[in-house]
Amino acid sequence: MSETTSPSDTPFTDGEKADIRRYCGYPVVGSAGAGFSEWYCFPAYGALEWKLNGLSGVEYVQGRVYLSQLDSLETGILSAAGSLDTAVAGPWTRNANEIQERSDLFFMWRQKLCRFIGVPDGPGLRRGGGIVV
Repeated sequence: MSETTSPSDTPFTDGEKADIRRYCGYPVVGSAGAGFSEWYCFPAYGALEWKLNGLSGVEYVQGRVYLSQLDSLETGILSAAGSLDTAVAGPWTRNANEIQERSDLFFMWRQKLCRFIGVPDGPGLRRGGGIVV
């Protein structure tokens, strides 16, 4: 019988935070010394950073579950792209909508992560029109 490992309840690593920002549609923040610490100009960014650093143990576990799911979905989209050149192979026929369907599912899970954390979708997660300033 194999053991299953539960996600850690420790604070997120810098890499996990970068993935969460990316999945939530927020741009990179750069290094701490880059001068972009005036979050009052960007309240949603500040809320995200504050929450990433102050979750409870069970929330870190749940956040890692979301990260695992999103990593898998993103990999699935990239894997599906490998068969774009095959319309028919023997009895198998490629699903012409596979990448769009996978992308839609990935997009939905990205939105779910934003809702879990409690921040609005970042600029990179908005579909359609531009950003209103």
